[in-house]
Amino acid sequence: MRSKGIFLLLLLGALTSYYVYSPIPNDIEEKWKLMFTDCFFRSLSNLADLSELVGLKDYMGVMMFITFAERVVPLSDERVQVTEEMFDGVEVVVYQPSQQGGVGELRRAVIYLHGGGWCLGSSRMGPYDFLSRKMVTDLGAVVVSVEYRLAPAHHFPVPFEDVYRVVKHFLQPVVLARYHADPGRIAVSGDSAGGNLAAAVSQKLLQEPEQEVQLKAQALIYPVLQALDLNTPSYQQNQHMPILPRTLMVRFWSEYFTSDKALFHAMMANTHNSPESAALLKFVNWSSFLPEPYRQAYNYRAPPVVATGMHRPSNNLSHSIADPRASPLLVPDTALQHLPKAYVLTCEYDVLRDDGVMYVTRLRRAGVEVTHEHYPSGFHGALMFTLWPTDFEIGHRMLGNYVKWLKENL
Repeated sequence: MRSKGIFLLLLLGALTSYYVYSPIPNDIEEKWKLMFTDCFFRSLSNLADLSELVGLKDYMGVMMFITFAERVVPLSDERVQVTEEMFDGVEVVVYQPSQQGGVGELRRAVIYLHGGGWCLGSSRMGPYDFLSRKMVTDLGAVVVSVEYRLAPAHHFPVPFEDVYRVVKHFLQPVVLARYHADPGRIAVSGDSAGGNLAAAVSQKLLQEPEQEVQLKAQALIYPVLQALDLNTPSYQQNQHMPILPRTLMVRFWSEYFTSDKALFHAMMANTHNSPESAALLKFVNWSSFLPEPYRQAYNYRAPPVVATGMHRPSNNLSHSIADPRASPLLVPDTALQHLPKAYVLTCEYDVLRDDGVMYVTRLRRAGVEVTHEHYPSGFHGALMFTLWPTDFEIGHRMLGNYVKWLKENL
């Protein structure tokens, strides 16, 4: 009887180890901590799949548990004053130094856009609250953290439009004066999907000649920048990496545009390009825009173009996929030439690595000043892993370098 108990205990231990273990590259630091962290994400994802399959709750509805679990109430303290406000009908959380500066002293300002694949996340999550407070205390900055509406309840372009309204509202001279923000020292920044929105907003502002105040900088943290080719070398290399496997990123893209599962299946097969979007593939040709070390042994093959049949997106979807507000890489060089200086952070073990690297290449060729920080042992989402129990040393290093760049360039 005792031997059976020991056997069952060993079997349970073996099954647990099998489930927790994932093949993580040796040069990633704190591998076991990442395995346990990813185990939670995978478990929740599996539960979300099951829930959607049996009709209890849709996938993203279950995944929102992450957002709720990390939610905090942003409160003022002795160093940071926090207020929850509405900017042109969009919720924002504004962080400011508690101590007023000298008479007439103006501050830097950062408009921050959270990640989460346009479907998850919140400015009120602990890691974003921590990040905003650090920017206030280290930079003396005003931080506007945006609570834009999320897909799938609000498909593209709603999240972009929310963010753009906030930026336009904040850049009004009367609003900047209210927050003692320097019109010449304003940045827009974001991570992952937030980096996508930050890049798109930076481009859109340049198209409005009547806009008095322009951005000084854009800071993009492992941004997602194109939906045309979901089989770049980094998508292939990192398709099973923790935190953001290829399947999840493709799901985020498809849910951003539509709740029709046909698009998800087409994107998984990389057969979602119509003649309209295919005309823009030249802007994401990684054989031209990826330096050799990132291409490795992968050979470029343009995604197929589907003119008819079940994999062809509707005309409305084709237009959205090809829209630069969704895919900021899909613009000619002339649209990049006068963009503000940029900071782009990429991670080696991230399906989105090549999006960021291609944008760096294209911005530099267009004459834009770019700082590219690439982390050879980095993984997607690392900058947000700065609080116990998922605090990673690499996350703290990324955060320190990001804030240092803002201090020196804003």
